[in-house]
Amino acid sequence: MSTKILCVDDDPHILAAYQRNLRKQFTLEIALGPEEGLTAIDQRGPFAVIVADMQMPGMNGVQFLARAQEKSPDAVRIMLTGNADQKTAMDAVNEGHVFRFLTKPCPPEMFAQTLTAGLEQHRLINAEREVLEQTLNGTTKVQSDILAILDPVSFGLGQKLRDYMRAYTQHLKITQTWDLELAAMMGHIGFVTIPPTVLLKLRAGLSLKPEEKDMLTRVPRTGADLLANIPRLEGVASIVLYQNKNYDGTGFPLDASAGEKIPIGARVLKVLTDLIALEARGVSRAKSFAEMQTRHGLYDPHVLDSVSVCFDVFLNGRESVQAAAIEVSLVDLLVGHVLVDKIETSEGVVIVGAGTLVTAMLLEKLRNFAAVSGIKEPIRVTS
Repeated sequence: MSTKILCVDDDPHILAAYQRNLRKQFTLEIALGPEEGLTAIDQRGPFAVIVADMQMPGMNGVQFLARAQEKSPDAVRIMLTGNADQKTAMDAVNEGHVFRFLTKPCPPEMFAQTLTAGLEQHRLINAEREVLEQTLNGTTKVQSDILAILDPVSFGLGQKLRDYMRAYTQHLKITQTWDLELAAMMGHIGFVTIPPTVLLKLRAGLSLKPEEKDMLTRVPRTGADLLANIPRLEGVASIVLYQNKNYDGTGFPLDASAGEKIPIGARVLKVLTDLIALEARGVSRAKSFAEMQTRHGLYDPHVLDSVSVCFDVFLNGRESVQAAAIEVSLVDLLVGHVLVDKIETSEGVVIVGAGTLVTAMLLEKLRNFAAVSGIKEPIRVTS
């Protein structure tokens, strides 16, 4: 976590005074004017605290701090001004999102105390985020493990969708991907509410009753409701809700959303889900994309084209260097192995599908099945 402080002013004498008075207490950097300040954020950041003077040529302090927030949202912002009127203070708070507002001349002791408070505020913000991220990761891990136990087929599909989504975002050089990958991984969590007999009919390709079709149609809503209860997963829940929505506006959910109004993550997830479904039927990837191109109105054409390019150029190259499969017994099966084939009990009941990543909870489930009814060995995996 950074403890650096950036001071921005158009007066070199004031900047020199900052360095002279504060360099022994703080890790301090200076920038002469707003443009140099923005460059410093880009090239020498991140900064824990950013201090700016209000009156600067070309860009005032409020405008500068607003730009600074866009570039460095975690930095604590402090405003210094010789104009203490109410409007300046309100603009600084509302547009620059400042932590403290100081008037000139500001005694060195007060300035140092404010910088110390800014550093502490930055520490608290990062500590809170870390706790939230750990809680979020732990919660989603529990959900994922439960899905692996209750519906290993959906869990395996979620893992494959996540891998495809990761390949796609890497191809497009998207850096913020956790929500897209999580939506892909947990998109089918709603299937845990479907009776096993209905799932068996669905996956065997048997005809379904109207009420069974209706409950399957509502699976995205169920999954979205489960995820929406977790703080910071509202966006993920929206992707899950709209994952089956057609680009022309038809399909579930039955609302007016269509085209660009459908979350982009949902539009990508629909393409990837249907691609995997076609590949599972033995259709080649090239023929899969060709068939999907004929399904007018179902997909965002730009997303479909970009996924096609990604999987033609990027993923194919990666698949060519996949690890070779090995055979192991259950006692040698490890967390992190990926199943090449499905695992069945001695009576032929499928426990978990091919392509599933072995987790600690899944390994425990397999050991329990082996103790009660036995499982077929050896098990083919990649590492």
